[in-house]
Amino acid sequence: MDNSQIIKYLQDKDVHKIKFAFADIDGILRGKVIHRKKFIDGLQEGYGFCDVVFGWDSADALYDGVEVTGWHTGFPDKPCRIDLNTFRTVPWEDNIPFFLADFSGSDGAGLASCPRSLLKRIMHDCEEMGFHAEFAQEFEWFNFRESPESLREKGFSGLQPLTPGMYGYSILRPSQNSAFYYDLFNLLEQFNITLEGLHTETGPGVYEAAILHCRVLEAADKAVLFKTAVKEIAARHHIVASFMAKWNTDLPGCSGHIHQSLWSLDRRYNLFYSIEEEGNISPLLKQYIAGQLYCLPYILPMLAPTVNSYKRLVEGAWAPTTVSWGYDNRTTALRVLNPSEKYTRLEMRVPGADSNPYLAMAASLASGLYGIKNRLLLDIEAVKGNAYQNSEIERLPADLYSAAMAMNESPVARELFGEAFVDHFVKTRLWEWKQYAKQVSNWELRRYFEII
Repeated sequence: MDNSQIIKYLQDKDVHKIKFAFADIDGILRGKVIHRKKFIDGLQEGYGFCDVVFGWDSADALYDGVEVTGWHTGFPDKPCRIDLNTFRTVPWEDNIPFFLADFSGSDGAGLASCPRSLLKRIMHDCEEMGFHAEFAQEFEWFNFRESPESLREKGFSGLQPLTPGMYGYSILRPSQNSAFYYDLFNLLEQFNITLEGLHTETGPGVYEAAILHCRVLEAADKAVLFKTAVKEIAARHHIVASFMAKWNTDLPGCSGHIHQSLWSLDRRYNLFYSIEEEGNISPLLKQYIAGQLYCLPYILPMLAPTVNSYKRLVEGAWAPTTVSWGYDNRTTALRVLNPSEKYTRLEMRVPGADSNPYLAMAASLASGLYGIKNRLLLDIEAVKGNAYQNSEIERLPADLYSAAMAMNESPVARELFGEAFVDHFVKTRLWEWKQYAKQVSNWELRRYFEII
């Protein structure tokens, strides 16, 4: 839709209010509802939005030392621009029109700390190289019979899951909550987020959904919207949905795997597939894999952005711990799926459900393209069997601090994403680590309080 079509739609439907939002550095949607007149007036020049949204963390606490904004700048407004291609209506909110926005400038530059703007730039580079990037993200998450109030009253412990027991791929459990289950599938479809599949995963009250693949920017848009949409739909059923990577020591974590492939610009040919090559994977895919493996230790915070992310990346927890790849191997960081030309793709298994889809997809695409640009050789053999037990494979950084420092010291990350983004992002991750490091945990109290 262009400006005139959108304006005509609003007038014909007698719409007086519009909702828009953008994703901050953590992938959290920030936005507001505005009047039709303000919406129309801002279509060309954008809408002023306080840039504090890139100067504070997920709890609205101000970062230390970031340059993009702060008390030293006075927290001014920055021009936020709506992308008309993201138009949809919210079916569970009387079909209010909804748009996604970002901080891309009219000159194509924009705010270095804006995740969507970063992905747009990398997608443009990809298309300049002659490739169409087709992506999709899938999510696992836990559902609880709780409310925001009860979570706090209980201190986030002793929570009641939606259903008890380990019921992965169960037909029984969803039928016991069919109103919620089918609301997810149907309302997300109406919200222009088509699910390829929806099922229970192993664990009490766990669901998994795979979003249908599409162009990388649209795929990230849908993934970001999916998480908030699920939470809003769940709330209408008196359920709290959590995308925390690892909420319970004794239960599996929640993944956010990314499926990716490169196609010809006309979308006719899957460039990752070759019937003439071993394993039917093309030389281009081998370079793409080599790029991701080479860059992985230096881009890890973009895939695993929280302190909690690394509680999921442990041996035997269905999450990778090594710089590795394999054919249909769920113990490796990269999993090649090659059943046919149509479905040959690469699955990045590092991201958890807590990842920011814009940053996780930007990191995946940029690192893969790095391998193609530099014609890297895939000199790491495909892992057969259990990657956890192979002591010869390089291990991933084990915590957010180590990962953030590796990214900060890497010229590769700065080449891929630019000095300004890396400086800002690393400072936000080190801030996250500092907030964690100064806390006294329940484990410490139980361990040391009396006996030490």
